[in-house]
Amino acid sequence: MIGGGRGVVLAVAFVTATVLGACRPVDDAAVTILAAASLRDAVERATEAYASDRPGARFVVSTDSSAALRAQIEQGAPADLFLSADVENPGRLVDAGLTDGAPVAFASARLVIVVPAGNPAAIESPRDLARDGVRIIAAGPEVPITAYADQLVAALAALDGYPADFAARYARNVRSQEDNVRAVIAKIALGEGDAAITYEPDAGSSAGVETVAVPEAASVAATYSGVVVLGGGATREARAFLDWLAGPDGRAILEDLGFGPAAGLAGSAGLAGSAGLAGLAGLAGSAP
Repeated sequence: MIGGGRGVVLAVAFVTATVLGACRPVDDAAVTILAAASLRDAVERATEAYASDRPGARFVVSTDSSAALRAQIEQGAPADLFLSADVENPGRLVDAGLTDGAPVAFASARLVIVVPAGNPAAIESPRDLARDGVRIIAAGPEVPITAYADQLVAALAALDGYPADFAARYARNVRSQEDNVRAVIAKIALGEGDAAITYEPDAGSSAGVETVAVPEAASVAATYSGVVVLGGGATREARAFLDWLAGPDGRAILEDLGFGPAAGLAGSAGLAGSAGLAGLAGLAGSAP
């Protein structure tokens, strides 16, 4: 897991999610947010902006892969708000009866290919991901980027000029599976791999990587969604922040960091009455 150390900016504390105890709020009024690793910079910016206009607002934020955080909530980790890089993980919490209301889709992010600065393996197009000897860094099977990457690989394989066994060749080139996208980016930046598929905002967060264009015909975008967790100590405050994040002020911060708008959704009102996987399935993998 990436994101070490503990820092306090304004009234916002960022902690790692190594153990469940690290997720406990600073005090009863703090909103405990468990957020996807790819949202680390965005949530830091957003909570700072929110707190600067609301004296007394406090947040404790832990980041890791969405699947790992969802599992922690299922196991009883204290949380008020779960922000995921997909719709499936919040939907599973809804279906388990662990949420206060339906999920809210608040952002999207296009998938891109990243290579180390200088592109030492000369990855000129996505076709090169199937070239013999290319070292691909991926994420673990339950990390949301993996499902999105599978969608992208399948879309690329269907394009003219790509080999029929493109997906199989890509899979053979995978050298490691990391805990989350920030760990993937870190390995590429260090030159420990030649290429990876990740989210566009994460690619922009590291000076150690460059991007390779993905054909528009194969474009895939992730949908980010959040849900208020049942039984947290700051339910009302968590709901207010999620609504703000999905609104104009939150979207402005997200878009500045490279995120797109949630597909077909302006804010929480767009999901009123929907819940769980059935209510959100149509949003997954849609373009921003």
